[in-house]
Amino acid sequence: MTAIDLVTRPELERFKAEIVIEIKKILLSERRPVVKLWMRSADVRKLLGISAGTLQNLRTNGTLHYSKIGGSMFYRTEDVEKMMNDGSTDKP
Repeated sequence: MTAIDLVTRPELERFKAEIVIEIKKILLSERRPVVKLWMRSADVRKLLGISAGTLQNLRTNGTLHYSKIGGSMFYRTEDVEKMMNDGSTDKP
């Protein structure tokens, strides 16, 4: 014969609460910062501290690549970072 274990409702609810707590711990420990792949013009201007006209010049002369969707300009974050790194100088 085999023994049958019965689980009461309070025991089941306690087990559920323990599982939820463990899942939350796992999710919080593995949380990584969200990196935006695309930036809007306002984000780029704010990051670089430049005006809308300067940003337009960067687009026009090909310094900063962009995509236009509808009436909005989007810039890949890696392109903005690359432009900043390419323009840096190593001065002592």
